[in-house]
Amino acid sequence: MTANSPIRVLLVDDQPLLRTGFRMILEAESDIAVVGESGDGQAAVTDTRALQPDVVLMDIRMPRMDGVQATRSITGTARESPPRVLVLTTFDLDEYVVEALRAGASGFLLKDVPADQLVEAIRTVARGDSVVAPSITRRLLDMFATRFPATDAPTPASLSHLTAREREVLTMVARGMSNAEIAAELVVSETTVKTHVGNLLTKLSVRDRVQAAIYAYESGLVTPGAL
Repeated sequence: MTANSPIRVLLVDDQPLLRTGFRMILEAESDIAVVGESGDGQAAVTDTRALQPDVVLMDIRMPRMDGVQATRSITGTARESPPRVLVLTTFDLDEYVVEALRAGASGFLLKDVPADQLVEAIRTVARGDSVVAPSITRRLLDMFATRFPATDAPTPASLSHLTAREREVLTMVARGMSNAEIAAELVVSETTVKTHVGNLLTKLSVRDRVQAAIYAYESGLVTPGAL
């Protein structure tokens, strides 16, 4: 995607009516182009390779291959910049959402999301940011805390590469705090916070804030339910 080209979107859902509705919403935007539709995860993987979208709007529960498997295949492709995956679900605490985020998805929305929020979420994800609401991020991580390792597990080597301030920022990211909120608590500028976040993402080799939050829980830096 270049600066002047529209965001290329692939719609993935096993319900044609929903795909039609999303297409109508997105095609009304001059900076978004729907390049295709897929009815299941297996088709989504094939269509992603063929159509090279920037963002894949991915349903979770589908026949043949679910959205988690499809997300893992798509984000793990050999492309230099694999497409961003924005997960859609009917339930705000769907068990599969955590697995999709861990598989590489960059965001999570409910299917009844208002049209303007859907459009903005696609733009946000295309820029490289995540769109999971902080409250939902924490609820999901807390709900499935039993899947994460014990807090007395060895500290991952990558965590030791972070500075004390970067660890502090990572903890706040895991709490679902925005850059503005982190800046206010640390009494620094948002630009400084963005620098810290960028540095810790690079050091931890994670794609975005969602992956960083999950890492914070999985590494034992943050204990689910303790924040």
